[in-house]
Amino acid sequence: MQEFDFLVIGSGSGLDVANAMAGRGNSVAVVEEGRLGGTCLNRGCIPSKQLLYHADVLETVERAGEFEIDAEVRDVDFAEIVRKVTDDVAGSSESIRRGLESSDAHDLFSGTGQFVDDRTVEIVDGDDEGATLRADTVLVATGTRPSIPPIDGVDDVDYLTSTEALRLETAPDHLVIVGGGYIAAELGHFFETFGSDVTIVGRREHLLPEADAEVGEAVTDRYADRLDVYTGYEAVAVREAGDEVTVEARPYPEADSVRAGGETIGAPEDAEEVTVTGDELLVAAGRRPNTDMLNLDATGVETDERGFVETDEYLRTDAEGVWALGDVVGEYLLKHSANHEAKAVVRNLLGDEPEPVDYSAMPFAVFGSPEVAGVGAREQDLRETDREYATNTYAYDETARGSAMHADGFVKVLIDLDGEILGCHVVGPEASNLIEEVVVAMTAGSGTVADIREAVHIHPALSEVVDRAFSGQFSRGGDHDHHHHG
Repeated sequence: MQEFDFLVIGSGSGLDVANAMAGRGNSVAVVEEGRLGGTCLNRGCIPSKQLLYHADVLETVERAGEFEIDAEVRDVDFAEIVRKVTDDVAGSSESIRRGLESSDAHDLFSGTGQFVDDRTVEIVDGDDEGATLRADTVLVATGTRPSIPPIDGVDDVDYLTSTEALRLETAPDHLVIVGGGYIAAELGHFFETFGSDVTIVGRREHLLPEADAEVGEAVTDRYADRLDVYTGYEAVAVREAGDEVTVEARPYPEADSVRAGGETIGAPEDAEEVTVTGDELLVAAGRRPNTDMLNLDATGVETDERGFVETDEYLRTDAEGVWALGDVVGEYLLKHSANHEAKAVVRNLLGDEPEPVDYSAMPFAVFGSPEVAGVGAREQDLRETDREYATNTYAYDETARGSAMHADGFVKVLIDLDGEILGCHVVGPEASNLIEEVVVAMTAGSGTVADIREAVHIHPALSEVVDRAFSGQFSRGGDHDHHHHG
């Protein structure tokens, strides 16, 4: 039995807490079964956004004709693009490992951690199999993995998840994606740009069901121009013959409407089953928590019905001295949320008075084409709660810079009747950057439209589209005539 002041299982954002504890002179154990750095670095945001930037460059060249520039792409070394990104990620992961191995304050244990009791963990496989560790404080930060829905025949088919898709060194001829969320949107855009035919089959009535409905609709329209998009369809069976994978999908009864490509078919009961065939299948149907290997039954840690760890507002679990953060707690499955939670855990472990995690103004972005970002309430949330609100939408191409870019997209603002910002949603170029001033206003400013209106916006920068959306004529919620006011 080895004793420590602090032990973390998982080496993603949990490492931020481990480093802070080590910096205060605590002895620290880090348990990791795979590569160091967690999902984001190894098989998530870092490799995907690097790859997606290559797609953006290619798309820019292909659109050059719109700007009276005659350019052609002579060659694309797809395998080299993927290899470089994979090597880059591996290098970053290795440097984290070297840092931990050379640290006097950290002990790194390679293998899967399993609880023996509340604060005792045994390593069950990997290089350090058999080690037993005990700590005063334990942090569960084991993240999530791709979830595979119970589609008939899926276990007999050679399918990809996002993990494998990010490492393919040849673009598929025809990629079929099951799932209509951000992973489908990002990887669908990536492979389509690099020459694959792409079919997306999603259960909800539009892509990005987590986004504001108007944004989701706009994205689905744009994707349907380039990809084969089936929304409101649920994949029910899959089979493989030779090089072909066939997916059978039927209208999803809970979808508001069903569409195939650019055509809206209507209610689920009016739609037929469809069959789609490709040479690769990507299952992008959400994530499930890595709690099943932890033997949490040996502890007082409670999980919800989906397996995510239950915590209080300070990120303490039901077991004394056991904390949890990141994707495994299931609040926001976003790296910046996990980092934000790590700061809170550090504060609560080392400070005098615990402070709840503040999840207000937690933004998200999807790096597809178009790019999407949002923060705060969605219009459908406000309608459901019958909250009084006002809304305004402003188009990119009504600004000088947006027009110069031939940018298709809009900024949508939701406020209460006193001018407090309730939410903001952006679809179009640089959405992930444009949302940030709204996040700052909601977090550090007064959180009202005045924060944006009174700040001088550089002319003619793209941020003017945010300024105009906040400065225009708002219409009362539910009233959907979107006039543009300059």
